[in-house]
Amino acid sequence: MGKTKNRWLIALAAVGIHISIGSVYAWSVFTNPLQEQFGWSLSAISLTFSIAILFLGLSAAFMGHFVEKHGPRKSGLVSATFFGIGLIGAGLAINMESLTMFYITYGALGGIGLGVGYITPVSTLVKWFPDRRGLATGLAIMGFGFAAMIASPIMANLIGSVGIANTFFILGAVYFVIMTGSALYLERPPEGWMPEGFKQQVASGAKKPAADLSQLTANEAIKTKRFYYLWVMLFINVTCGIAVLSVASPMAQEIAGLSAAAAATMVGLMGLFNGIGRLGWASISDYIGRPNVYTAFFAIQIVTFLLLPSITHAILFQVVLFLILTCYGGGFASIPAYIGDLFGTKQLGAIHGYILTAWAAAGLAGPIIASYVRETTNSYAGTLYIFAAMFVAALAVSLIIRLDIKRLREEQNASQNKLAS
Repeated sequence: MGKTKNRWLIALAAVGIHISIGSVYAWSVFTNPLQEQFGWSLSAISLTFSIAILFLGLSAAFMGHFVEKHGPRKSGLVSATFFGIGLIGAGLAINMESLTMFYITYGALGGIGLGVGYITPVSTLVKWFPDRRGLATGLAIMGFGFAAMIASPIMANLIGSVGIANTFFILGAVYFVIMTGSALYLERPPEGWMPEGFKQQVASGAKKPAADLSQLTANEAIKTKRFYYLWVMLFINVTCGIAVLSVASPMAQEIAGLSAAAAATMVGLMGLFNGIGRLGWASISDYIGRPNVYTAFFAIQIVTFLLLPSITHAILFQVVLFLILTCYGGGFASIPAYIGDLFGTKQLGAIHGYILTAWAAAGLAGPIIASYVRETTNSYAGTLYIFAAMFVAALAVSLIIRLDIKRLREEQNASQNKLAS
């Protein structure tokens, strides 16, 4: 083991991977050009994105153990390879005018790259930042949230100047290089590593390193109730968030009377608040604790979802929507630190992978519920009320999980007292 690497550069490498794969959120930029060039239906084109998110969730679940076993460098390279091949293959699919091949390349192969790349840096960062778990994971996952804002204008310009297929070739090559470079810098810290300042504070007794409630393997974690509490909380937060994301523009036009152009600007800004929420809420969670942050998410969203249908003031409507988006992003960014608190860092990547199946399920459920209720009731108000009710359930779960945490804390203290005596 040579000199220990700089943990902030490790964080930067993590952001490099997440900013690359997060470009999947700018997917809608391709929608109109594909429709115009091939006459493919909107639902056929949207299915590509759904397949990618589905494979993201599945590969995160199946490859979590791979990440833990082989380390972040190897799994980062696996991610770069799949994502690069997926994008370059998508370009070939466009040249061959094959929708099926497009599903396989961008959807399935790209999706596997997404899932592995998403969990790869996160468990490593938690280990490098024992003093600021939330901030560290918030930084990387913020990259994923901000990626669409950076990628969208670049993609739109490329499509206009070199065409759809060449855009995929260029993106595939560029992202492959960024992700490979980032992956090669990633590595785990030495066992029990702490940053100097934090180590001195711990040694002097000024600070106590947070004691995790348990050190479980992924297979042990999925046998506990608290694993499913976390799963349900993430599922509800993401289902409602994705649903609002998928209908934000028409909803703003219908309820608050925004013009199409104003609504488009609003959607761009939503990406910004999604990213801000990831870093902001995750950092706040270091101070007030993960259980309090999740309870806050649900309390805020019960109120905002109930108010939204009656807000006709354009600016106020957008402010409330942006607040919802910070909770949506914050939910993703605070979950890895919450997993660390409850299950330890032994197999954090694998447990995170299992929990992310909630995202895959929500990616399918959210937009379907939103469009179904809109079509049957003819207004977006109905969907918002249904989601508010779902948040009431999530709030209840966020309170129930505290009983579990309290019980574990008591058991932990009892066993420590026993050892001390």
